[in-house]
Amino acid sequence: MMVGRGGSAVAGGPALHVPVLGQPAVEFLNVHDGGIYIDGTFGAGGYTRAILATADCKVIGIDRDQTAIALNADLVEEAKGRLTLTEDNFSNLDTIARDAGHENVDGVVLDLGVSSMQLDTAERGFSFRLEGPLDMRMGGAGSNAADIVNGASERDLADIIFNLGEERHSRSIARAIIKARNSARIETTRALADIVSSVVRSRPGDIHPATRTFQALRIFINDELGELVAGLQAAERVLKSGGRLAVVSFHSLEDRIVKSFFADRSQSRGGSRHAPAIERPAPTFSVLTKRPVVADEKEVDRNPRARSAKLRAAERTSAPSRAGVPSDLLPRLPSLNDVLGGQ
Repeated sequence: MMVGRGGSAVAGGPALHVPVLGQPAVEFLNVHDGGIYIDGTFGAGGYTRAILATADCKVIGIDRDQTAIALNADLVEEAKGRLTLTEDNFSNLDTIARDAGHENVDGVVLDLGVSSMQLDTAERGFSFRLEGPLDMRMGGAGSNAADIVNGASERDLADIIFNLGEERHSRSIARAIIKARNSARIETTRALADIVSSVVRSRPGDIHPATRTFQALRIFINDELGELVAGLQAAERVLKSGGRLAVVSFHSLEDRIVKSFFADRSQSRGGSRHAPAIERPAPTFSVLTKRPVVADEKEVDRNPRARSAKLRAAERTSAPSRAGVPSDLLPRLPSLNDVLGGQ
């Protein structure tokens, strides 16, 4: 997630967007001359610009949003061979790196969630504050939010909104959605926001009543949590020994996944004083952030969206990558195909 500033430069000058926690994230990457780095959530290129400005290195930028790729063609030209952009999911970052001729890389940075560029574009349908089609897709293919809102059962809607939005009024919201769509299909962000606001009351100073519902639908539509888990595994496979992984999250579910993954991958033994120790494979990561790094008051004042940001980082060891992940890393939810009944 990024905040606009204005201007453009590959190195030294002002960037189009300043990434949240950009400076500490790049510092954790330990960027050096000759290194190869992956910006798995390229967006407007804020992290990439900072990396390229730090050393004579190369960056592979990845984004599933074709608009982000198209808008940064000038940056590729300015980088003079030091930047390549790929339209893809960051869960494929290890394959993308190898297709570019790099078996291993020196660093990976992931900036999770929706970008300001997407959020502030009404026709993308991410924002309840802007009138637009109920879309929310980060890429251009597949089902959109309107398909879920108008096609999912009341139970599935409630489960999605509760588990991914942590919304305690999820059942009431789901019932209100079903009642409204029985009269007319729900097609716009404003229509959905009004439905949620009719159920969830807020006091001055509270977040908008529709915040958690929109967040839940966006995460579900784009499989953001599944993408995150797969991306962490891909980073583990492609990082060289001593390589760094930095992840900035904006949601408690995202941060919980990153924290749990790093904890699992940094442990070599399990058990407790009441149970025998469990032998584990050698640790694949060494955690660099005992506690997450958060934005200071100055950054929050400049960009209120930074208030919820958390940065975690870890360094790759020489141990072989592992195949699986903890079974409780992801919340239990129906698949998109199940929710839409095979439509």
